[in-house]
Amino acid sequence: MEKKIILDGIVVAKHVKDQLKNRIEELKGKDVVPCLATILVGDDPSSETYVRMKGNACEKLGILSKRIHMSKDTTTQELLLKIAELNDDPSVHGILLQHPVPGHIDERKAFEAIAIEKDVDGVTSLGYGQTAFGFGEYPSCTPAAILEIMDFYKLNAEGMHAVVVGRSPILGKPVSALLLNRNATVTTCHSYTQNLPQIVKQADIVVAAVGKPNFIKGEWIKEGAIVLDAGYNEGNIGDAEYDSCLEKAFAITPVPGGVGPVTISMLLKHTVHASEKSLKYRESINSPFIPK
Repeated sequence: MEKKIILDGIVVAKHVKDQLKNRIEELKGKDVVPCLATILVGDDPSSETYVRMKGNACEKLGILSKRIHMSKDTTTQELLLKIAELNDDPSVHGILLQHPVPGHIDERKAFEAIAIEKDVDGVTSLGYGQTAFGFGEYPSCTPAAILEIMDFYKLNAEGMHAVVVGRSPILGKPVSALLLNRNATVTTCHSYTQNLPQIVKQADIVVAAVGKPNFIKGEWIKEGAIVLDAGYNEGNIGDAEYDSCLEKAFAITPVPGGVGPVTISMLLKHTVHASEKSLKYRESINSPFIPK
């Protein structure tokens, strides 16, 4: 019997970060410190925790973390002005607006205000379009993490049937596009999908991205399938029922310690890449000017 693979996101994240260290040192040798600006609007405790985790991950690697905390009473216009200010700041290479923002703010309008060259979290519609067309440089970080895990463990999507359960604009839809670009046959399922268990049972690759704890059951999984659980629910529970899915799967991500750590490492990777691009542009015109 073939040995099962537990897809260890902590190991993959360390590998990604180790590869970034020399690149960061090289940038610093040219007086460039990669910088990620994070914007938190309001006082949501979970969001505060996520922003702190991302900031700490930056600082451990030598990336500057510029943290902006705005009041819960912030208006859409005030948030747009702050984003414009960061777009114009040549020392900032990536901008992350923590989701969700308070309900009175037009979140989509705020996301769209982020300059494409600084959209390291892959939240703009332009970034999504570029990802779908196959030339996006900063896909949404969780979809990028899923592919990074597959690459690290040499799991080839080509010719495989991938079933993505979930169609959110920053997870289900972009990961479907990325897998399609890897020559997988992709079925994207959602709340209106009929006979979901039967569809999942056809999958060589299952991406759980529905946001419901233990939603995908082991009896839905085809023997020898790959299960990539991008869910994270209260109590450290994924979207796939881990123990029952493990019985059937050839490879599976745990929760926690699977996709999550790699998602953060992809944010760091995108920020470093964005800083390298800004430096390259600056050098190409022999000027400190950086485009907006």
